[in-house]
Amino acid sequence: MNQDTLPSADYPVAMNAEHAAAAASPAHTTRILMCVPTHFGVEYVINPWMQGQTGNADVSHAQRQWDGLTAAIGRVAEVELVAPIAGLPDMVFTANAGMIWDDAFVPSRFRHAERQGEEAHFIAWFRERGFRIVELPEDLEFEGAGDALYDRAVSNRLWMGHGHRSDLGVAAELEKRLPVQVLPLRLSDERFYHLDTCFCPLEGGWLLYFPGAFDAAANALIEANVPAHKRIAIDESDAVHFACNAVNVGDTIILNRAGDSLKARLHAAGFRVLETPLDEFLKAGGSAKCLTLRLQEPPRP
Repeated sequence: MNQDTLPSADYPVAMNAEHAAAAASPAHTTRILMCVPTHFGVEYVINPWMQGQTGNADVSHAQRQWDGLTAAIGRVAEVELVAPIAGLPDMVFTANAGMIWDDAFVPSRFRHAERQGEEAHFIAWFRERGFRIVELPEDLEFEGAGDALYDRAVSNRLWMGHGHRSDLGVAAELEKRLPVQVLPLRLSDERFYHLDTCFCPLEGGWLLYFPGAFDAAANALIEANVPAHKRIAIDESDAVHFACNAVNVGDTIILNRAGDSLKARLHAAGFRVLETPLDEFLKAGGSAKCLTLRLQEPPRP
């Protein structure tokens, strides 16, 4: 696949040439929330990717990589910012702020104490912008759009990961509070602790996912609801580079890295792939999707 290079800070983004022309249009409608990595670091261990990485994050390197991601997203969407807070190094992963349904914001209830301080700041940000705050019961753990992903073919269908960070009981509570159908998927591999690390619904009803991250019942549920010709199952070599932790806007997919075979399959499905290195954030267990939160949900296919 022919690619051009989009310079961004010191880290280039590999970009399909055809997309470069299309992206020049100023008609950006998708809005995405991000947080500058001013206070990013690996200061504790709450997932397998953080093992052995405490104190190893290079903040300057992370900033340049975040700038590269922001530049790539800025070509297809509008970026809004939430202020970073000292002492909350994972606040940069805005996907975990909560989930959105129109003007409603369901804030996360983090499992680990290290991230619970983020909750009040995200609630304040959304409240100041006119969102209704829809609280879940205090005894349930839920980590937002890290574990709650809208289907891109059925607008009221919500896929929800559970087993590591979010409780299965959240599914019923979300259905009580929002007009959604929740399909729960049990995550079985601790490396893929959030749904968005191994599962990415794409425009047009396509699905990019790593079957090895799920138990048999979850894989059966996926296969029952997504046609075989729309399922793009990846192998472990792409999964561990967080190829599923991608940002999809229209026919553009932005991710850390994908092998040539996967890029060819995505291209054949009608998508343009932009790669922008995010290995500094992988030290904390996050990549492109983790660093973003769509502000206009659910999708309207």
